[in-house]
Amino acid sequence: MDHLSLDDLDDYPHASVFEDSPKTVRLALDAGEGVAAHSHPGKDVLIVVLEGTVEVTLDGDSVTAEEGDVVRFDGEREVAPEAVTDARALVVLAHRADAD
Repeated sequence: MDHLSLDDLDDYPHASVFEDSPKTVRLALDAGEGVAAHSHPGKDVLIVVLEGTVEVTLDGDSVTAEEGDVVRFDGEREVAPEAVTDARALVVLAHRADAD
């Protein structure tokens, strides 16, 4: 068993939680910082906002997620998260069963 704090994951802006699957990363962004639009084919994606506020744009439509909010979507969609305030989130990319 491993016991750690998300603060122990210090790679920036992405820090891997697991070595393998499901791919799980801690995302840390300063206010106004974002990740360029991209997709995750064959995955279901879950973003859990741990601190701050993140605007998550999916295929051009935006949703504002705050601490404690969860955004779930098909990885085929184009996503571009941007921090409204300094923010940390946990991002889980799970293999879709129907992607085989």
